[in-house]
Amino acid sequence: MKSSLVAISAAVVVATLVTGLKDRAALQERFGLGSAGKPGPELMMMGRIKPTDASAGNPEFNAQLVADKIEAITSPSPPAPGAREPDAAAPQPAAPQTVAQPAPVTPPIVSAPPAPQQAAAPAQPAVDESALRYFASRGDKVRLQAEISRLQALYPNWVPPADPLAVPQNGDKQLEAMWQLYSDGRYAELRKAVADRQAADAGWQPPADLLDRLDVAEARARLVNASDLKQYATVVDIAAATPSLLTCSEVDVLWRVAEAFIQTERAQRGQDAYTYILKNCANPAERQATVEKASTLLAYQPMQALLTLERPAADGSKEFDAIRDNLTRRFMAEGNDDPKLVIAPDYIARLEKLAETGGLASDALLLGWYQLRRNNDADAEKWFRAARAKQDSAAASQGLALALIARKAPEEAEDVMFRWRADSEDATSTYLAATANLMALQPPADLAEDVLHRIATEVIARKYVPTAQQFGWYARSLNQFQTAARWFETALAWKPDDEPSAYGLVITREQLSDRKAVLDLQRAWAGRSSRITNLEDTSSLIPNAVTPPPEKGTLAAQQPAAQPTQNPPTEPLPAERRITLQPGSQVVVRAARPAMETVTVPRGPRQTRGCSTTIDAGQLKPADALSRGWCLMDINRPMEAISAFEAALQSPTRKVREDAAYGQSLAYLRAGLSGNAAVAATKAPQNRQRAAELQVAILADRALSAFDAGRYRETLIYLDQRAQLQQERIDLMVLRGYCYLNLKMYGDATRIFEAAAATGSRDAARGLADVRNVTHPDVND
Repeated sequence: MKSSLVAISAAVVVATLVTGLKDRAALQERFGLGSAGKPGPELMMMGRIKPTDASAGNPEFNAQLVADKIEAITSPSPPAPGAREPDAAAPQPAAPQTVAQPAPVTPPIVSAPPAPQQAAAPAQPAVDESALRYFASRGDKVRLQAEISRLQALYPNWVPPADPLAVPQNGDKQLEAMWQLYSDGRYAELRKAVADRQAADAGWQPPADLLDRLDVAEARARLVNASDLKQYATVVDIAAATPSLLTCSEVDVLWRVAEAFIQTERAQRGQDAYTYILKNCANPAERQATVEKASTLLAYQPMQALLTLERPAADGSKEFDAIRDNLTRRFMAEGNDDPKLVIAPDYIARLEKLAETGGLASDALLLGWYQLRRNNDADAEKWFRAARAKQDSAAASQGLALALIARKAPEEAEDVMFRWRADSEDATSTYLAATANLMALQPPADLAEDVLHRIATEVIARKYVPTAQQFGWYARSLNQFQTAARWFETALAWKPDDEPSAYGLVITREQLSDRKAVLDLQRAWAGRSSRITNLEDTSSLIPNAVTPPPEKGTLAAQQPAAQPTQNPPTEPLPAERRITLQPGSQVVVRAARPAMETVTVPRGPRQTRGCSTTIDAGQLKPADALSRGWCLMDINRPMEAISAFEAALQSPTRKVREDAAYGQSLAYLRAGLSGNAAVAATKAPQNRQRAAELQVAILADRALSAFDAGRYRETLIYLDQRAQLQQERIDLMVLRGYCYLNLKMYGDATRIFEAAAATGSRDAARGLADVRNVTHPDVND
């Protein structure tokens, strides 16, 4: 009967334990191994808990050992010789005891080899309180509390002292000194101290806790040093070999490991490290710093995933509100770098509010670049102007210039960027792009002389082919064919394979009747450009070669009225111009305005009586408006004539448009607006004779205007250009002489005045006298 009871009891115990081993949680609950709801111990700042330490915390009961014994009892195999029958009461479990539950399993941040399984300790080890006594004696409450938490996690039955700061100091002074070396971070000296004591006292063993802490501290030091040296692969290796460093108590190590992952092109693992901190660590300052550090290394989308881990604050706000503005700026800057990245509207709205109320030009700049990269030119221009209003900078000016170029306003873009043209390579490129777009405008822009001069200076200095080429087309629009040819040649010298410049040069040489140059260019470009090699008559080409040809059939469909030949009016009276030679002395020179002598102007019938009243020329038919324009020129009302010729330019008949453009150019010249006259000449194609006559008149007028402004070298340039087209008149020779006189080129001035005086010119004789007065002031004529 007794044997039967023993067998039944053994079977019950075996069944219970086998079921319990399959369900560890049930086993723990049954034998009192810890509360299922109690969280596992966290690795604290001052030490490392090995995975096997928790299981060894209660040596009085070991489930695996009990299972082995019961399996041996119930095994059907015969017992070994000499073995005695086991006592049926032996496997009865002891009273339930509270044992620490293993920590929750967190996905590893780094891949580390599994630690070897340690055998269960046969007995409860003594609690090493040396570190506790040391930190208590130092009064280090933070480390003391961390040590108490660590010991409680390792030894659940251990009770900390009621007053930890009252714990007496270690009696071992040498051990105290070792702990002091550890606390000071003098790890090499600590190693030496341990070795020296072991050599002196063979029976002494250092506390395992001290050696364990020393290993971790040295690993931390190596990891930090490798991170500072940007040896990111080494950082990951050390972290993998020392997983106890990857805890909330070592958040700086976690930051460094995350950076190492990202820098070694494992961004997802880096994101995992930041996610671990935000999910497990509670220090508000460290959590905020984690997000700030992550924002400098992670892209926009991973950062949005991290921000979902944000916790609400007690006052209803969110914990990262203090850094939200800087995060917004960071995200917008990333959007500026990647035009395909779409930033959430909330961030854009937040930055717009900051730009409007914060007063920082950088916020407006971020918005400007973001909109510009997405071709929202109007919004970009708005924010770049706002940035420049707060602080005029190269970046703001460059952005505004690009927005203006996109809006086809290159003249303002050139003006905006001129100050910053040499600030950087990007600024220079933007300025030169603005100049090329400005010179390519149709109709050509009426640019001031100083603007043309500064653009030309920069283009030559930078050898910028696109603007040099556009200078050639611009000069053609002003019928300055020699100047245009020089610009095209310059562009080809900088870039010999620039076909547009070669084409511009060949048609310009054709219009200048330079057949040899045309043939040379055609031979050079044979097989490379069909439009150059197959060049036909270019007499009807308009400057810039961009205006479409007249519609077919328009000339045959409308026959112009009879066009008598008339001479255009000329400026009747010379103008007196006062020239400053030197301080305190002035001379007066009479210089007649350039007159287009014997210019043949085919035009419609004159209607002098019909233009005595003021009417709106826009209401007239184009042919009638043309006749009214010539009538107004006859009675010296050039400004009204300009409007009449403008109305005539709307005619579908090519001949009417040609006469209207010619007449409007003359009207502008009559009004002293030579720049406008040059632009008007491009509104319709002119034959070679008219183009040359207009060019001569425009250059002469510009020479006089430059002379009036005291720009004598510029005056000489215009006179030289005019002399290439037509022999210089006597009055312009006198003007040239006075330019030399004011530039103190007395020999040249004397030579010019003598040549002009030989024709009987009184102005030239007066010029000679002025030269003598300056060079020989003491000689009394």
